[in-house]
Amino acid sequence: MQLTNALLLVLELLLYFTVMAGLFRLRHRLGIGIFFCALGVMHFLETYLAAILYIPFFMGSAISPGSTILFSGKLVMLLLLYIREDAQTVRQPIYGLLIGNFLTVALVFMARAHFVSITAGRVPDYSFMDEMGGLMVWGTLLLYVDSILIILLYERLGPWLRRFQALRLCIAAMVILSFDQVGFWLALHLVIGAPVEVLVGGWAAKMVAACCYGVLVWGYLRYVERAPLTIPRPQRISDIFDLLTYREKYEDLLQSVGRDKLTGAYDRSRLPLEEDRSSSLFGRQQRPFSLLVVDIDRFKSINDDFGHAAGDEVLRQVAAAMQSVLRKEDRLIRYGGDEFVVCCSGLDGREAGALSERIAGRIAALQVERVSRPVTASIGTATAPDDGVSFDELFAQADHRLYEEKKRRHAGDPGSGASGNPLSFQPV
Repeated sequence: MQLTNALLLVLELLLYFTVMAGLFRLRHRLGIGIFFCALGVMHFLETYLAAILYIPFFMGSAISPGSTILFSGKLVMLLLLYIREDAQTVRQPIYGLLIGNFLTVALVFMARAHFVSITAGRVPDYSFMDEMGGLMVWGTLLLYVDSILIILLYERLGPWLRRFQALRLCIAAMVILSFDQVGFWLALHLVIGAPVEVLVGGWAAKMVAACCYGVLVWGYLRYVERAPLTIPRPQRISDIFDLLTYREKYEDLLQSVGRDKLTGAYDRSRLPLEEDRSSSLFGRQQRPFSLLVVDIDRFKSINDDFGHAAGDEVLRQVAAAMQSVLRKEDRLIRYGGDEFVVCCSGLDGREAGALSERIAGRIAALQVERVSRPVTASIGTATAPDDGVSFDELFAQADHRLYEEKKRRHAGDPGSGASGNPLSFQPV
């Protein structure tokens, strides 16, 4: 009987490690979340077995697979996660388990207020749920402390055992699992009256498990993790999640290609696409197409007087202000350093003039923290087919009107770069 129990424990340990290490190995292909979920979903089973199921072992001891296999394996898996990833990644499953267990206890407490109907003579066993909830919270608190301690101890052992990683892993696991066994047994003793045989037998079993897991992790790091992961790529998309991911990434790529990193607007590589769109609209569909060229007044002096960081902030806020008044189908393009182009499908000349007024007003209302003078912009507009039948003609006409407006405004007040009132811009 004892030999059968020992063999089953070894098989359980190997099964646990093989599956979890396999999921960890595939983290860059499937995502680390699948590893975290598998790690956390067994938390209830681990606590339940640690509280309920004990098997007789050598010399009158009693051990639990939940504590020996599942908890010990989880702690060593978190150490593996730290070794191959970082401490920031390790905290995610720990905090997730802790918050989830507190939420479980809170929901069980609230569930008592429900009026329940008895089904097939069965009633909720709230006392059992209370016991399990308390043990799960306590176990997760111990796991939080254990994880910090095993990482710190593993690091401290580095200067002496750097060339003996297997021994380093085993010692770190044995020391921290010894601390954990005492802490969890005290909770079991208070809640369910676990005898001292559980403490002694569980400690001995955890020491064996620590050595086994330490050697397995060492072998994994040495022979598996260092080897390149070669997985044949499927010739066609066969998984619905692959299909959804592909579509999402493709659509994101279409939206992000040609984006200006500073302002979030499209960059000038987008212009050929807009040229094709404009030709289709006012050529084949006989719909108007308007082009706005926007230039920030005296932008060079903003950089000179307040610094390039302030100039970048002006560009960001101007782009955001313009985007806030544009329609979904309009395209905002950063053409040059301080010059933007707005492509508006289906907008006639009158509507384009009204839009330019809204843009000028929104920009004039900006208050940039590091710039102590108003920010204004000059705008030139052109509409097809009235101002041209090609994109180049429209752009040239809008650009010409922009600079005519700038000359007019500078003539009114050369020192300010705008006529007395920053809102005095008149669309042309």
